[in-house]
Amino acid sequence: MFLYGRVATNDGTPIPQDVSVEVVCNEKVRQQTYATSDGGFTMQMGSRSDSVLDASDDPSSQQAVPTRPSSEGIPSREFTRCELRTKAAGFRSTNRSLMDLTSSIRSLDVGSIVMERVTKVKGATISAVPYNAPSNARKAYEKGLRAEKIGKLADARKYFEQAVDISPRYASAWFRLGTVLEKENDKDSARAAYTKASAIDTRFLPPYLSLASMAYEAQDWTSVLQFTGHVMALDPLNYVGENSYLVDLDEWNPADAYFYNAVANYKLNNIEAAEKSALKAERVDLLTRAPLLHLLLAEIFTQAKDYALAIAELETFLELYPHAIEGDLAREQVAKLQKLSHSVPSIEKPVQN
Repeated sequence: MFLYGRVATNDGTPIPQDVSVEVVCNEKVRQQTYATSDGGFTMQMGSRSDSVLDASDDPSSQQAVPTRPSSEGIPSREFTRCELRTKAAGFRSTNRSLMDLTSSIRSLDVGSIVMERVTKVKGATISAVPYNAPSNARKAYEKGLRAEKIGKLADARKYFEQAVDISPRYASAWFRLGTVLEKENDKDSARAAYTKASAIDTRFLPPYLSLASMAYEAQDWTSVLQFTGHVMALDPLNYVGENSYLVDLDEWNPADAYFYNAVANYKLNNIEAAEKSALKAERVDLLTRAPLLHLLLAEIFTQAKDYALAIAELETFLELYPHAIEGDLAREQVAKLQKLSHSVPSIEKPVQN
């Protein structure tokens, strides 16, 4: 049973990156997903892949505590007591009743849900240094952007080097120089450029994510935690550039930070932290890392002896990527876990208040 629709803003501006769509039943958030960059969303009701949040039993608490994904979902008899809610920083929440959603309906198009802006959304601000850079530095920087966009890396590198020579504290130019150097496989110089950009402006997040990516490739897990921890602390889902030409926001995927963080924690045997970051990455919809993410969650759940969820992750992986090279191993693992799930008695988990 699928529920789908689109989120839009009342002033026609693009939706922020953190728009969540929740199913709320009896004042409790039961399932949640995130809208895509164009506002679309799809939720498989009762799906394991939707996140489940249980409200605190303390009536004075207004916080929702995230838990593991549901393996059962929402019983159809409860749909009449549920509503759809959209939430985003700077917008008034919008509710939509789900009374029309019954067990006889295979899918429901809720149409457009319009959110009303109430405040100006501000994320971690992109470096203010470009506003103070001399005009010749800005011109060199913009020439570098155009050259990089059409694949002329040597020219782009030359222009970005000119920009930082003229204005040594031009953080955005140092970052773009790093991206070009990395594309040219000059890893050491790229790392130095990213480090320079991050030192100039600690609230400029893209170079930190690039450093995390390089540390991930080098399997330097301690450095991965350092860089991703900085990104995650500054709310990457709300990261909005004041001038989009400074950073190609199509390259900015905040979910990468959660994925890298999850892998690093897992490698360092911080299993609880790894699970938390991996589930966050799954909710943000990490498209480019989805295959590895499902396999990572399967390993985490297996280690926790939560075989049902481990099997669900592996089956999702096989359904989405049936021809992946890891497919045979995943199928073997499913068979092993199915035997374990039948041989090991279920353990009642304590209810967390």
